Amino acid sequence: MMLSILKWLGTALTVGGALLTAIHIDPWNVYSFNAGAIIWLWAAIWMKDRPLIVVNGALLTIYMYGTIIRLL
Repeated sequence: MMLSILKWLGTALTVGGALLTAIHIDPWNVYSFNAGAIIWLWAAIWMKDRPLIVVNGALLTIYMYGTIIRLL
């Protein structure tokens, strides 16, 4: 049950980040993408799903880089 909630929350935040990007709501789009990637990475680790771990680990690295660049 908890895993399902995490996956849906991560999905909602990721889709929300895409929507915020489409309507030019910065920097909330980046924060939403970061939160979604963190939650999906956590869920992927919990499920021991290596492809999802790689994808979300890579996305989180890219999103965090963008966040740091934006804040500097």
